[in-house]
Amino acid sequence: MLQEVKDLQQNAVTKLVELTATHDELTFKAPTGSGKTYMMADMMNRILSADKNIVFLVSTLSKGDLATQNYEKFQEYSAKGNFPVLKPYLISSQIAGEERLFVPIDYNVYLLPRDLYKKGGRLMQGAMEGFLHTITGGKLLGGQERKVYLIKDECHIATNNLDSLSEKFFAKIYNFSATPKLSRGQHPDVEIKNDDAVNAKLIKDIELIDDPEITVADAITKFEEVKQEYRNLLGVNPCLIIQISNKDKADAEIAEIKKELDKAEHTDLKWMLIVTDEKECDTNDAFKVKKLPVSKWKEYAKENSSTIDIIIFKMVITEGWDIPRACLLYQMRDSKSTQLDEQVMGRVRRNPRLMDFETLSDEAQKLAMTAWVWGIVPEDLKKSFGVKLWQESSLITDEIKIKTTRLKPLMKKTEFHLAVFLKKQSVVSAPSSIFRLWRGFVKIESSLREMGEGYSSDFAKWREFAENIEAVVSESSLYVNDYARSMEVAKDENGKDIEVSFALASHYTDNGNYVDIGDWVWKRNDGKEKFSFDSEAERAWTSILKDLTKEDVTVGDGRVGKRVMVGRKNPKAGATNLFGGKEPEFLDVRQVYLWGKNYIANSSIKFEYYLGALHSSYPDFIMKDSFNRVHIFEVKSVNISANMVGDFDNNIYKTKLEELKKAYKQASKLTEQLFYLPILREDNWRIFQYVGGYEKILTKDEFVNYCRQFHTE
Repeated sequence: MLQEVKDLQQNAVTKLVELTATHDELTFKAPTGSGKTYMMADMMNRILSADKNIVFLVSTLSKGDLATQNYEKFQEYSAKGNFPVLKPYLISSQIAGEERLFVPIDYNVYLLPRDLYKKGGRLMQGAMEGFLHTITGGKLLGGQERKVYLIKDECHIATNNLDSLSEKFFAKIYNFSATPKLSRGQHPDVEIKNDDAVNAKLIKDIELIDDPEITVADAITKFEEVKQEYRNLLGVNPCLIIQISNKDKADAEIAEIKKELDKAEHTDLKWMLIVTDEKECDTNDAFKVKKLPVSKWKEYAKENSSTIDIIIFKMVITEGWDIPRACLLYQMRDSKSTQLDEQVMGRVRRNPRLMDFETLSDEAQKLAMTAWVWGIVPEDLKKSFGVKLWQESSLITDEIKIKTTRLKPLMKKTEFHLAVFLKKQSVVSAPSSIFRLWRGFVKIESSLREMGEGYSSDFAKWREFAENIEAVVSESSLYVNDYARSMEVAKDENGKDIEVSFALASHYTDNGNYVDIGDWVWKRNDGKEKFSFDSEAERAWTSILKDLTKEDVTVGDGRVGKRVMVGRKNPKAGATNLFGGKEPEFLDVRQVYLWGKNYIANSSIKFEYYLGALHSSYPDFIMKDSFNRVHIFEVKSVNISANMVGDFDNNIYKTKLEELKKAYKQASKLTEQLFYLPILREDNWRIFQYVGGYEKILTKDEFVNYCRQFHTE
């Protein structure tokens, strides 16, 4: 698993735990597929480790057996040693006859299927309140005087009966959802944003096919194209999910789908129809699926090796059914619910190779990170704008070629020999348990695990490695953080320096901070020239570069910024036009300056640095000047905004700045590119410049003057 994924999840949990001390109610928002259940377990494990007098009650949807799924996951996490403090119990009404429903009190995590606690349910007949009284009432009532923290999983669904118990029994309330209900006051206190989850490779990016003329036949044809690539590159059988209407239109839609699937070119496809009534569920897989009870169909369908190609459903998989192999979603129903749409999309956004994503080729990674969606435009993408390079983009990518850097792992250190290193370590006087060693082993970064696995020809050697993991990690950190030894220019399999450029197409989210630009490398798909930037600092730096590139200089091509002429090829080029002249080679010709925002989506422009773990820095802007120098900018601000307070309290932001300075300094030496960290404090710029391995600190005017002149550093 990529370190970016671990960091994203762990940072979110850390904030939740920190805010628990000061908030009685918290809302956590994270995209479906981002590991919400895992983060919930991590949060509970941390809190329970610090205070054994706490009990968690997790209120969970009964739809799709979500409570049972969560319970089984919590058991698995505890058994594997990920979160060993958890002792989960699934509250159930599966008892015989009129026997009184009883909930034991010697667990610390209770899973409550929400439908059990409803009017007329057996838990409503005193069992639930009796359990809570016993837990919280203390010794006088024969209880334990413990605090109950309520977690509302999928909190956008109402929990009126539980809410009536809040003041009496629940010391803290946590709302978890991809789509919290703002009208109920569920405003996110901690949030993993969609873009952050995509950039960390935690969930797939969405490729929207927003064309009303597209039919289910087109979706099935697209699936046929994707299927072979998925199998060859990812070793996974993909699937297409088709969502149909709930009511009157459902039968007609099912008939339309089956008619298409009956065509000769699709007879090899296996499909299943899952609806609420088991008698109406259907499949054409007589050899595998029909032999299973319908209750097991979902379990089979979600496996990466499942032979089911197409899943047709109504509303029965909106929550709680993980299908990482699903990568296409076609919606036939006319949905009016943004929340339901978001939940359904979550079924196709999970990364099918999350645990070993870093081992995949670039082509395979791109495939694993793409989901195709018809008929739904998610809320966060309604504010998203597609961009692409100007026509004849090869003129741009041929001019802007960037060498990137990466950090070599400890195993690449020429003078390091693992066997010799381990022999030098102190003998362990009291061997650790195998479970503790395994927990430590699975938590280290993949390159160290790989090194340990290569060394472990037998169990004794594995134990030797595992007992000394802390020493190995420390040695690795010292080496990797020494950029003079560990940093190298990224190379291909033949040892040649890799040169990358802007992606041909990308997108960005509208965050305000607007600047109108019509002559840089990007153009918006809708033709507008209004671009949005992530912060006020980025907006201000954009304005500086926009003006600077056009400034006159006495040498070069007459401007600070290098220019190219772009246009689209004329299909009639060379032919005689109506006026007797020759048709031009290009149409819509215009001049663009070679600078632009490094939009992260699809970007290969990144530089590795080390901050407790391996990270990638995607610089904000790239510029090529008329002296053929490449300038690379990572814009920062030390103006504290509301959403940065936590970072400043922990000095995380400032620590990251110092590490980026070190990394960019060495990268400038290896690549002969110019790196900058422009930092905005109030209204003043302090610009750290790195050229040939040396650091200079410039003012804005000094930076502008530098760019106007040719230097021979």
